[in-house]
Amino acid sequence: MPEICTSTGVALSTKNYIYFMIPKPISERLSITMQSAHANRQSFSQPHQLAAFGTQPKELTLKLSLETRNRGDILIVHCQGRIVYRDEAASLSQVVGAVLQNGGKVVIDLSGVKSIDSAGIGELVFLHTQAQSQKAELKVASPSPIVRELLDLTNVDSLLEIHPNLDEAMAAFQFAEACADC
Repeated sequence: MPEICTSTGVALSTKNYIYFMIPKPISERLSITMQSAHANRQSFSQPHQLAAFGTQPKELTLKLSLETRNRGDILIVHCQGRIVYRDEAASLSQVVGAVLQNGGKVVIDLSGVKSIDSAGIGELVFLHTQAQSQKAELKVASPSPIVRELLDLTNVDSLLEIHPNLDEAMAAFQFAEACADC
């Protein structure tokens, strides 16, 4: 039955639509596969695993390798790979933190680091803070241009002592000792 608008005298029709949804089975809702809506496009079959339940295999290897070597009383930690959230950043913190607890001297060599995220930058700041509280010394050497730019953008370069190469970082320790005797 049409309704009549009183101000214009025009008949308006009203239709009620009833929608209800039946949820898809869980195996179809939480799938990690993507399929095109267009029939013309080719899609490749993927294993049917549920992303929400973590059934995908986790990478077993870290994307960061750490090599430590001593040069006198200074520990050099050479980083190769990327310093990112979780295991990579935690492993750097664990290796360097053990030396800083004893009031040692550490150079973190970033020449092999291809990328760093906020967790990696946070770990560097944490290590700097730990070094200050333990009366230890921490220097950073050889960041790649992209890592250096991120350290500049986040203003971490004003906090950390960053050197363009490993030799200058090592020389900075010796210069600090010479000035302490003055």
